[in-house]
Amino acid sequence: MEYTKLGDAGVIISVVGFGGWAIGGHGYGAVEDPQSIAAIRRALDSGITLFDTADVYGFGHSEEILARALEGRIKDVIVATKFGVRWDESGRTIKDCSIGYIRKALEGSLRRLRTDCIPLYQLHWHDGVTPLPAVFETLLRLQEEGKIRYIGCSNLPISDFRRIPGSGKMDSAQLPFSLVFRQTTRDLADYQGQQGIATLVYGVLARGLLSGKYGQASRFGERDTRETDPEFRKNLVRYAGIVENVIKMATKYRRTPSQVAIRWVLEQPSVSCALVGVKTEEQVSENAGAVGWRLEKEDREYLDFLGRANEAGQ
Repeated sequence: MEYTKLGDAGVIISVVGFGGWAIGGHGYGAVEDPQSIAAIRRALDSGITLFDTADVYGFGHSEEILARALEGRIKDVIVATKFGVRWDESGRTIKDCSIGYIRKALEGSLRRLRTDCIPLYQLHWHDGVTPLPAVFETLLRLQEEGKIRYIGCSNLPISDFRRIPGSGKMDSAQLPFSLVFRQTTRDLADYQGQQGIATLVYGVLARGLLSGKYGQASRFGERDTRETDPEFRKNLVRYAGIVENVIKMATKYRRTPSQVAIRWVLEQPSVSCALVGVKTEEQVSENAGAVGWRLEKEDREYLDFLGRANEAGQ
């Protein structure tokens, strides 16, 4: 495994992180808990030390499974969870960053994760209502109380981040980014330019599209939102040419398409860590295989060209 710093926090994290949305069992289809636990433990054995989740993933189930799998070792890794989206009994969600709800969400995550301190607590989505300075002040108070160790934000444009007084104390920023999704490139570069902030990226495989495993005829199981997501279906066609080239390049390097797509992201100077969602041990091992080698300069630039050309043609 390769490692980097979580900004200036003084803690080391793996450059490939474990994405915990899928193990919640909602959004990417059903998953058996023993399978998820085995995947988490394989990640530990592979040297992965950053486990990213959110309270809303599986409506708390992702956090619970992480706690079960990491029992006795949770203090040896960085568990990063998020707040800012609440849900009701029917599964309907709404963004909520109100001060009262932040504390309620934190207590829920602490209970599900079976710990007394969240290593990295992140704003998931801003609700557009609660003043960002008030949100950040609350996080600082929770940090002073010893309930959270590091503070992060997710899906927050750099322009909004800069409006937060004392935001220099933030430790990480998380945004979507991949070979086929570049809209956050400037934000990531600007975040990394802020002293002490690590950049975590998700959507690295474009919901599995860059794995080369899916085509227009692919079908997904119950509770997998890709089955009914029209944008995902469009992307299967839109990115077909890029996927084909990734597959060819994977053959050259004797790697998988997923490993090539992850490697390309890791070699971007504005990226600290690639968070990749998994459901199985095999996927963990595949993701971990994106480290320990490099793309040749010409290949990296060619993939960059393909991604930019595709973006310009949209």
